[in-house]
Amino acid sequence: MHNVTRPFPWLHRLVALALVAMLAACASGPNANPRDPLEPFNRGMTDVNDAVDSAVLKPVATVYRDITPDPVRTGVNNFFQNLGDVWSFINATLQLRPREAAENFLRFNVNTVFGVAGLFDVASDMGLERTRLDFGQTLGRWGVPSGPYLVLPLFGPSSIRDAAGFSIESRGDLVQGLSDIPMRNSLYVLRAVETRANLLRATNLLEGAALDKYSFTRDLYLQRRESQIEDLKDKGIGLKDDAE
Repeated sequence: MHNVTRPFPWLHRLVALALVAMLAACASGPNANPRDPLEPFNRGMTDVNDAVDSAVLKPVATVYRDITPDPVRTGVNNFFQNLGDVWSFINATLQLRPREAAENFLRFNVNTVFGVAGLFDVASDMGLERTRLDFGQTLGRWGVPSGPYLVLPLFGPSSIRDAAGFSIESRGDLVQGLSDIPMRNSLYVLRAVETRANLLRATNLLEGAALDKYSFTRDLYLQRRESQIEDLKDKGIGLKDDAE
């Protein structure tokens, strides 16, 4: 019965997976990258993710991008971004960022009420900026180290800290709270396809530019996250969309 109400229970076991992967680090060679002691595991998981992406996600996302009118895609993206504003509000509050917390709280309410459940981004037109904050950043803000680099099933680049944050946020996902299971699963799929469609151009550029796509992606992810955490600690500011 528990698995019926939670159609993807494995999402909540990502932390357990991370801990298992940490134990695998002892099998890594002496020349392992100190930030990536789990490299054999991570490269294997990357190969699995790439295979799934090539066979399913990328083709579906390409068709979705090509046949879906831009206004519809904008509305879909706005809807899911609006749901994300709830967690940004929570994380801004936990990080003691009153301005970002207030802006994201107002954004969610304005767009939900006046933007037809978030399909229209009325809040941005009013000058309310979106600040993207996740629980991994919150943990980093209060000094929790990132831990080893970790590639998650389907979700890709992460770290032990960020995987823990993702697991916590997945439990509070507003889509998961829907009681209509077919609708909930449809929204899961739509969100995954929309997210992948937004990454098509970046993926094509990466595949054409990187000699070792794995190392390039790992280093880019770790540098970006480190920069974000340092911004939170040193500058006392939130992370705007254009900083991503």
